[in-house]
Amino acid sequence: MIRCITTTVACLLLFQGLTFSQTPSYPKGYFRWPLNLNPEIVANLGELRSNHWHMGLDMRTNQVVNQMVYAAADGYVAYIGVRPLSFGRFIIINHPNGLSTLYAHLNDFAPDIEKYVTEQQYKQQSWPVELEIPATLFPVKKGTFISYSGTTGGSQGPHVHFEIRDTKSGKCLNPMMFGFPLTDNVPPSITRLVMYNREGPVFYTKPAFFPVKKIATGYVPSQAGVIKTTNSKISFAIQAIDRISGSSNEDGFYSAFLYLDNKLVNGFVLDSIGYDQTRYLNAQVDYTLRFNGGPWVQHLSRLPGNVGNVYRPQWEEGVIRLEDTLVHAVRIEVKDANQNLSVLNFSVQRKIVPPSDKITPAKPFVPNYVNIFEQPDFQMYLPEKAIYDTVYPNYHRAASNATNAVSAIHQISNPSIPVEGKIRVSIKPDRSVPANWRNKLIIQRTYRNSQDNRLASWNNEWVSAEFGDFGNYQVIADLTPPALSELGKGDTINLSGAKRIAFTPTDNMGIKSFRAELNGQWLRFTNDKGRTWIYEFDERVPYGVYQLKVEVQDIVGNTTTKTWWFKRAAYTPPPPKKKATKARSKKVVKKKK
Repeated sequence: MIRCITTTVACLLLFQGLTFSQTPSYPKGYFRWPLNLNPEIVANLGELRSNHWHMGLDMRTNQVVNQMVYAAADGYVAYIGVRPLSFGRFIIINHPNGLSTLYAHLNDFAPDIEKYVTEQQYKQQSWPVELEIPATLFPVKKGTFISYSGTTGGSQGPHVHFEIRDTKSGKCLNPMMFGFPLTDNVPPSITRLVMYNREGPVFYTKPAFFPVKKIATGYVPSQAGVIKTTNSKISFAIQAIDRISGSSNEDGFYSAFLYLDNKLVNGFVLDSIGYDQTRYLNAQVDYTLRFNGGPWVQHLSRLPGNVGNVYRPQWEEGVIRLEDTLVHAVRIEVKDANQNLSVLNFSVQRKIVPPSDKITPAKPFVPNYVNIFEQPDFQMYLPEKAIYDTVYPNYHRAASNATNAVSAIHQISNPSIPVEGKIRVSIKPDRSVPANWRNKLIIQRTYRNSQDNRLASWNNEWVSAEFGDFGNYQVIADLTPPALSELGKGDTINLSGAKRIAFTPTDNMGIKSFRAELNGQWLRFTNDKGRTWIYEFDERVPYGVYQLKVEVQDIVGNTTTKTWWFKRAAYTPPPPKKKATKARSKKVVKKKK
């Protein structure tokens, strides 16, 4: 059974003004390039990424780490963070003009900042830290050295990720609008036009693809003639990229607008995006197409459940309604942040065909409502903003043969249909759960080769967890503790010549925590890429004999603990070897008598 609960979203839409945002004006020359290198980028704001837009510039560092990074303007260090699989090591500077700059994927900070961060990590006994900094602690001038560049966190190679934010709202502004010395005279390239039937949910329609070509007056479909459709409601998307002058990188473009018979229908501008909005990329692109191996294409219409702010007019869906059989002119204007323009022109016409019988699918989930799906041993709760368009559940139940499974497998939809935020899954075990298993349960979501495990909580005879995707769900008891490799052999392991200690713990359901202690005191191991924990020998471990204790815990609390003794001795170079010399042969000369 599915229930829909009305919300205020539909009412709010009535009060939103349909405004077209003009290009904002930002201070030019206020910020300097934060590297003493020739300004080059490998990514810009608006580039399409998995589940998010890229939110700033990725600045080249000549493919090496440890380039010096400088404050882009006067201000003070307001925030310092260390995040695995994300920004890595990063700094945020607040500036007196109401803007902030972020610098990420860094290696060591400037010495005074590095010392402070290390002290805080040992104080909190945590390698990941999020530190709000008093305004008087680290003041900076434009050009003050703040760190070395690196490739920490989610970085796939050496570069500096740089953002400009509105300090008050936290929204990321397009850095290309601030007059950095990046020459860009190249307009975006449009490669494909895509048409959708919008008489039903966009996730279940089969899009029509039209390659395009460039001619003297702009872009047109490669196949000549009017684009014909039998649908009364349609929308369009495009595949396009941008490049700056002298670069071969495929960047994101800034804006795209669609006009029907010279009247604005809808479009989007990637100028000001908050991190609370960035997942709405999944509604701005054809997520299902991309999930199934297709290209990135970007909708020129807003899906009904998309409450993100990139579309203009913001609350206009932008679906074209063809109520006649006339030929209509369509124009799509695509710009980059420097306002270089590319235009795609074509015509569309509706062809009337006799209506056909349509199969009515199961009761759907509806956007902008709370949706609840209920079965005797399975429930799903979707908050009001969880889906972007109508979704048909397509529920299926099957027995599970997984080890330690205590429920059936419940399939509902699939992850090619995107979800905003979290959906709550509740399952009633169909097998007896021993008392010592009750705090060891996870709900596992699977689809194809992917797996997502979440710690389950009990509510009477049901267990629940939250997920960010549809798929197949079942309840499993995790009784296996993590695996942890040995440090070495022997009663006291000799690490005199070692530069570091590294562990890569493994677990069948996922690692929750890692803790190391040296002689009973917390020891900082880094975990930058999310798997291997590393301690680089420093002044905290001088020469001597030590006890190292490591404890690893999985997501349900199964724990593995190991203890070793190791020693570090001062390095004594071997005595110099004597040079081998050849013995001189003496020639015996007989004296004459």
